Amino acid sequence: MVINQNNSRFWEALEDILNNSSVTIDRPKGSTHPRFPKFIYPLDYGYLKGTTSMDGGGIDVWKGTGNNSFDAILCVVDRVKKDSEIKILLNCTPEEKREVLKCQNTKMMKAIMVNRDGALP
Repeated sequence: MVINQNNSRFWEALEDILNNSSVTIDRPKGSTHPRFPKFIYPLDYGYLKGTTSMDGGGIDVWKGTGNNSFDAILCVVDRVKKDSEIKILLNCTPEEKREVLKCQNTKMMKAIMVNRDGALP
C-alpha cells in the first residue's frame, strides 16, 4: 500500500515541475547530435527551463505528437559520462515511445521506460 502511495506522489511531483516549467526544444526532430553526428533525433528533444538534472542542464524532455500529456519517463545510464538521469516523455504516442527507447539504447547508453500506469512499453 505504501508503495502505491509513493508511486502516485512521485508522478505528482514530476507533473508539478512540468506544469511550472516551460519546454525548450533545442534539438528538433531530424537534427543531429552536436558531438555525435550519426545520432539523429527521432522526436523533438529539449529540456525544462529553470530545472536542473544530474548533468547540470535542465531536465530532459522528449516531445511527441500525441495528446496524452505526460505518462512515462526514461531512466538512462550513460557509460561514457558515467552518470544516470531521467528523461520525461511528453505527448508521445506508443510508437514514438518505442522509437525513443530504441534510440536511447546504444552500446554505451542503456535505458528503461517507466510508464505512469505501470504498463510495459
